[in-house]
Amino acid sequence: MTDGYETADALSGEPDGFERLWTPHRMVYISGEEKPKTSAPGEDCPFCRAPRVTDEESLIVARGEHAFAVLNLFPYNPGHVLVCPYRHVADYTDLTGPETVEVATMTQRAMTVIRAVSAPHGFNLGLNQGAVAGAGIAAHLHQHVVPRWGGDANFLPVVARTKALPELLADTRKKLADAWNA
Repeated sequence: MTDGYETADALSGEPDGFERLWTPHRMVYISGEEKPKTSAPGEDCPFCRAPRVTDEESLIVARGEHAFAVLNLFPYNPGHVLVCPYRHVADYTDLTGPETVEVATMTQRAMTVIRAVSAPHGFNLGLNQGAVAGAGIAAHLHQHVVPRWGGDANFLPVVARTKALPELLADTRKKLADAWNA
């Protein structure tokens, strides 16, 4: 009879000198569990669904008339924001004039707020148009606003395919939302 530790030790293999940083929450992203099954608007699309629940639950930082800013569930860095039109459109050229203006102004505001909250050294901004261009959710347009710091691309993403984030998404959302409205 064992107390369970011997079994766990046996299952983990021989000690090899490596510390393990387990990130089981990433399996949802890797396996595509949360990806929409179709390209249609509605409850299957996370960017259509997000504005229908509380900001805290959906991680929405700010809402405008035509667009909203939401934290990325699988961020490259802390404060990685997505600016999305409410309307379910896939291509940047499908935006109306007012939507284009608001996506642009919310992107600018996101950069200002992130600078005030966490003092990044720079940003990556991007619209991935289509799955072949890297869009994880190609059917609903979203602008990435990724804060960057010198040295933020350390060995973990390269060697371990793991990103260490020093802050919980709910804490980041609260900081950005509070600063957005300040």
